[in-house]
Amino acid sequence: MQYRDLPQLTHDLVYLRPLTRADAIAWYGYLCMPHVIEHTSWDLRSIDGLAPKFDAIESLSPSSEIRFAIALRSSDDLVGTVGFHTISTVNKTAELAYDLSPAIWGQGIAPAVCESVIAWGFKQLGAVRIQATVLESNDRSIRVLEKSGFEREGLLRSFRMVRGRPGNFWMYARLRLPAERVDQ
Repeated sequence: MQYRDLPQLTHDLVYLRPLTRADAIAWYGYLCMPHVIEHTSWDLRSIDGLAPKFDAIESLSPSSEIRFAIALRSSDDLVGTVGFHTISTVNKTAELAYDLSPAIWGQGIAPAVCESVIAWGFKQLGAVRIQATVLESNDRSIRVLEKSGFEREGLLRSFRMVRGRPGNFWMYARLRLPAERVDQ
């Protein structure tokens, strides 16, 4: 699903733009790195494994996945994605998802893009709750969520399959504050 208004991001190195199938090679390039997927539930066997993601993103369904490309300002090259999946318009909830190339880890990019997309989700989607699940071993992502104002709600045991094995995930959530009302 495409939106006219993209999340606003102020960062010297990156900006947000629509994610396109032309980004598949760069996306797969870092998603297949062992140290990238080690603490995630990604299980890509080939670049073709990204096709369902693009199909969902391009869908016109309001409950489909929404993802934006994180691109370098200097070259427009994809270095990450951020957005939402498991969107419920009835319950006004969405689950945050993001990934980054290791080439840009540790530069404050993940918290900045998450904050931008969270604000956008509260305003554009009318969400009252944005949640995120994170594999219990993913300390880097846990720090990003906590820097982004998420609160840990509990451990979801055997919540998702992680390359053929059940994995435990922490549930985090951030609720819309009165200052983040939709009518602003």
